[in-house]
Amino acid sequence: MTRVPPSPRKRKPIHILSSFLFLFITAVEFSCASSQHFLTSEQTTLLNLKQQWGNPPSLRNWNASSPPCNWTGVHCNDNGSVEWFELMSKGLTGHIPPFICDLPNLRNLFLSDNFLTGEFPTVFYNCSKLVEIDIAHNGFFGRFPDDIDRLSGLMWIDVGGNNFTGDIPPAIGNLSALMYLSLDNNLFTGSIPSEIGNLSNLETLYLSSNNLEGEIPSGLLLLKKLDSLTLYKNNLSGRIPSVIQSLDLIEIDLSMNKLNGSIPKDFGKLQQLEVLNLFSNHLSGNIPTSISQIPTLKNFRVFKNNLDGELPQEIGFHSKLETFEVFENKLTGKLPENLCGGGTLLVVAAFSNNLTGEIPRSLQSCHSLDTILLHDNSFTVSWNLSRLEISDNKFSGQIPDSISSWTELSVFKASNNLLSGEIPTSFTSLSQLSVLHLDRNSLSGELPSEIKSWSSLTTLHLARNKLSGPIPQAISYLKGLLDLDLSENQFSGEIPPQMSRLRLSTLNLSSNKLTGRIPFAFDNLAYENSFLNNPDLCASASSPISNLHNCYTKSPHSQKSSPKIIAMIVVLSAFIILVAILCTMIVYRLYLQKKHKHIVDLTAWKLVEK
Repeated sequence: MTRVPPSPRKRKPIHILSSFLFLFITAVEFSCASSQHFLTSEQTTLLNLKQQWGNPPSLRNWNASSPPCNWTGVHCNDNGSVEWFELMSKGLTGHIPPFICDLPNLRNLFLSDNFLTGEFPTVFYNCSKLVEIDIAHNGFFGRFPDDIDRLSGLMWIDVGGNNFTGDIPPAIGNLSALMYLSLDNNLFTGSIPSEIGNLSNLETLYLSSNNLEGEIPSGLLLLKKLDSLTLYKNNLSGRIPSVIQSLDLIEIDLSMNKLNGSIPKDFGKLQQLEVLNLFSNHLSGNIPTSISQIPTLKNFRVFKNNLDGELPQEIGFHSKLETFEVFENKLTGKLPENLCGGGTLLVVAAFSNNLTGEIPRSLQSCHSLDTILLHDNSFTVSWNLSRLEISDNKFSGQIPDSISSWTELSVFKASNNLLSGEIPTSFTSLSQLSVLHLDRNSLSGELPSEIKSWSSLTTLHLARNKLSGPIPQAISYLKGLLDLDLSENQFSGEIPPQMSRLRLSTLNLSSNKLTGRIPFAFDNLAYENSFLNNPDLCASASSPISNLHNCYTKSPHSQKSSPKIIAMIVVLSAFIILVAILCTMIVYRLYLQKKHKHIVDLTAWKLVEK
């Protein structure tokens, strides 16, 4: 049987399909080959970078056995091509080489906090897609390039914490896409280029800690998208621009410069402002009342200026204020009543002004308050407190007698200040006082016997002062006393035996000049460390306290002097013996001389007799 071959028309579709499949497979193979070559090329570039940067241990997994997209700090796009580095704090050393731009899709480069050196890497000009550069906190140096605008697509640049010098180039104002500019903590000199005011997309500008001088360009505060402006620690002078249109500002720090003139009223228009730092300048005039209307203000710091007039009385009322520092000015009037209106106030520092009036009652109930510095003013306190905590400040002078009028005072903590003088007798009239902390001051004199009036006292801390004299017997009347610390003073004499009546859970009398036997009630291990560094204290023969000597034996102090006495006795005895020997020798010698003379005379007499 003869097989009939298929007609040409029937073979045609098969032929076309075969041709299509051949072309598709060929294209796929070519594409895969190109992709493989592409990836191999980027992998080679990365391995060369690793070698250039000192083969740091942090890049241990940068090796040929795995694809680059899995390597530490390497991020790829959807096509598997390297798009950005995240190599902060990886111990990189050396320079940035030109072949870094062999990565054709590199967009973001984060290399901060390493040990890279050299001048600004102009090799970046060849990275056509680069939009973010962060080489902060390395060892770069030299002048910033005048043609920096060749990085025309740049949106972010941070070179802070290096050693760049010279002027900031005006060309930086041509980077129209720039949103973030940080040149802080370098050695830049000259003035701030007014061209920066052309950066209409700029949101963050950090130029602090340089040697910049001249005035602040008015255009900076006209940038409508600007939210952070820090120019602190330079040599800027002149006035702060009075017209402010950067209404998105959250932070303004112009501190530690040489700015003069007044604080602009336009600051009050910044309804998102949280931080306003203008301290350590030469500003004068009043603090604008408009600032008290800012609803977001948290930190207000204008200390060390020449500001005068009264403080805005509504400050703290409309915002959750945390820091209020206005010290070392010429301010007058009262402290604002509502400083702690938001309940978040941590620090009030208004010392060294001409403030008067009462300390605001709101500070009495401000539980968030950690530090209050109000000395060197003319404040009065007429409200009756039940609790006052002013520890860890710089209050100086004597404890005022007026405190005795606070009849409801139950807790008074003033540790670690500069208080001096004696504890006033009038202070002992506070019968409600339960906790008293006056340790770490410079109080002197004797502890008044009138302390027996502190009938409610449970805690008494007077350590590390200069108190002297005997411990008053009246302390035994404080029947509720549980915690007593009189250490590191100059108390002397015996410990009153009446103190045995107290049921103390904590007792510290260390480092004083106490003498005699400790009361029997304290002669147990619970008080083993209560009497350290009192060399003339002693305990009973059966005492378990090993650091006190037995009262029925010589004290360690006496024992220390025994060798001296023995030595003196030995020396004196030796001297007496020596004198006796000398006397004996002299007498014996005289005897021999007399005997010899007698013999001679006798011989002569005998000769005559012949």
